[in-house]
Amino acid sequence: MSSAQMTAITIPEFGPAEVLRPDTVDLPEPGPGRVAIDVSYAGANFAEVLYRRGVVDVPLPFVPGIEVSGRIRALGPEVTGLSVGQPVTALTIVDGGGYAEVVVTDADLVAPLDGLDLSLETAAALPSNSTTAFLVLDRVARIEPGESVLVHAAAGGVGSQLGQAAHLLGAGRVVGTVGSPAKIEAARSFGYDEVILRENLSDAGEFDIVVDMVGGPARRASLDLLTPMGRMVVMGNASGAEDVGMSANELWFTNKTVSGFNLAAFAAAYPADAGAALRRAVDAAARGALRVRVETLPLAQVVAAHRRIESGSTTGKLVLAL
Repeated sequence: MSSAQMTAITIPEFGPAEVLRPDTVDLPEPGPGRVAIDVSYAGANFAEVLYRRGVVDVPLPFVPGIEVSGRIRALGPEVTGLSVGQPVTALTIVDGGGYAEVVVTDADLVAPLDGLDLSLETAAALPSNSTTAFLVLDRVARIEPGESVLVHAAAGGVGSQLGQAAHLLGAGRVVGTVGSPAKIEAARSFGYDEVILRENLSDAGEFDIVVDMVGGPARRASLDLLTPMGRMVVMGNASGAEDVGMSANELWFTNKTVSGFNLAAFAAAYPADAGAALRRAVDAAARGALRVRVETLPLAQVVAAHRRIESGSTTGKLVLAL
């Protein structure tokens, strides 16, 4: 680390949104294979809420922020194909740090934006949710053309991307669930063929793929909706419900599969693959094939952003402007 300083939002202790505060921290410098980025926008995500609550064990004080857009400030040794001043978007999920003036991340997790019809504001909303959507459906669920897909929390940040990505990857029927009637139209606008209330899940029919980030009763009910050889991908527990046990014998007898996906762990283990999925998402968004509904707040309103994410009242994506 250098002796230079910068401003960042930190988590000094685990707790409610009010623990977030601006602080002065050391300015990071890129080591081998890494890139420093002057941050223009940082995405606001439920993952950062989990860090703040202490659900994810991080060292304190901690600078959250799993995705950013901005311009390259400096390149570490051994970095090729990128240049200082280049506009980029990047995953910073492995080490965090995006709620700051400067962040450092692996060069593999950086996607150039020059020459693309994509604003830095929109680009900041892509690395977490859009990358996850492609990885979950293609790499984990191994979607085949014509297959049916059910997505929970369809109006949220990642849910808004999963429905669109499913169609781009050749899915047939794509259905989303939401927790309240107020979110039905928002979810429909993200390309779902049908949107239903989660309480009516039993009437949804059968599916080849279910993506669940809600947990609780919806998780158990979703397993029952899988076709033989169906796959459920578990990637969150937004409901905060107790863990749902599943019988290995049941999976064996019914030819069903349950898989987990965690973007931070995946990006740490397979940065080149995560970066390739990010660049795929950036290309789709630049072509207009993937839409992101972005609402921008100043970084000073980070507490309000976290409150909204926790309340479940958001649709689309919140982005913080530095």
